[in-house]
Amino acid sequence: MTNDLQNPTHKKPLLGLNLQELKELATGLGLPAFVGRQLAEWLYKKQVSDFSGMTNLSKTARERLAANYVVGCLPPADCQRSADGTVKYLFRTLGDHYVETVYIPDGNRATLCVSCQVGCKMKCAFCMTGRQGFMNSLPAADILNQIYSLPERDTLTNIVFMGQGEPFDNLDNVLRATQALTAEWGYAWSPRRITVSSVGLCKGLVRFLDESECHLAISLHHPIPEERARIMPAERAFGIRDIVSVLKQYDFCRKRPVNPSAPKQRRLSFEYIVFDGINDTLRHADALIELLRELDCRINLIRFHDIPKTPLRGVSEERMTRLRDYLTAHGLFTTVRASRGQDIFAACGLLSTAKQETEQR
Repeated sequence: MTNDLQNPTHKKPLLGLNLQELKELATGLGLPAFVGRQLAEWLYKKQVSDFSGMTNLSKTARERLAANYVVGCLPPADCQRSADGTVKYLFRTLGDHYVETVYIPDGNRATLCVSCQVGCKMKCAFCMTGRQGFMNSLPAADILNQIYSLPERDTLTNIVFMGQGEPFDNLDNVLRATQALTAEWGYAWSPRRITVSSVGLCKGLVRFLDESECHLAISLHHPIPEERARIMPAERAFGIRDIVSVLKQYDFCRKRPVNPSAPKQRRLSFEYIVFDGINDTLRHADALIELLRELDCRINLIRFHDIPKTPLRGVSEERMTRLRDYLTAHGLFTTVRASRGQDIFAACGLLSTAKQETEQR
């Protein structure tokens, strides 16, 4: 199968365009507007790799499209496979950088962790991506290509925006991608199969909550603002107390008040990597309980994946269990996330950093 990004012309990709934009594109090429819906079908339902595969389009239509556009797909440039079935893929972007995507099979579920930026501005102390510095935000085509060109794409049950980058710092393209994933003309997924994670940029948070029905995960990692700022510099600009205050204005996991018979709303969760001596004591647990009081949410405790040159260390299984049980006993639904891919470059940013360093030599 060929891919249409291997050309030097830098034609505009179609991936990420919505139905109306595809119709306008068609009429702009002198084609009937209905060709736009046909394009959406080929892109998001049948997922073809080039225009020659769009067999219900006329030869003229295919030639005009190929002269001006590309589909926007590119296969993985590299991958690492774990003994537990986890696969970390490396994708080259339209901007000639690399981003990581992690495929995580688990019984009848298969989750894909996608990236939205090359590098990251947030500079969290525990994340390798932040050490890369920020290079650019991914267009919707590069976000969707991580799904489109995934070898296991037909097995996916869930997508999480928990890879490289801060989704709310690239919200236009993240929302464009989730629209293609959930719209009837697109993949037609339920938004409850998608989770978007953020450190909590307040402006983006409000917009996301107002415009999207996808689940939300907040990267918390510490409940005490002054101490959180030491490992998450974004705390200084986007304080966790302000974030929680915004969240308390919305309903989560409850029936919609305008339609009591409707299904439950999006789920709210807080991600909490547990570090030895940093955020794992009873004092931190009590602060967490107080911070999230009256929020309908869940806590995901996460084991720390070591990255080079950091003083941060993870904790024992016993301590993770004690923290989970204490929080649960005090009214916070808490789980310990299963650790996957530990025998490969599991931590976010390791594989892409290694690839960039190799190419720079």
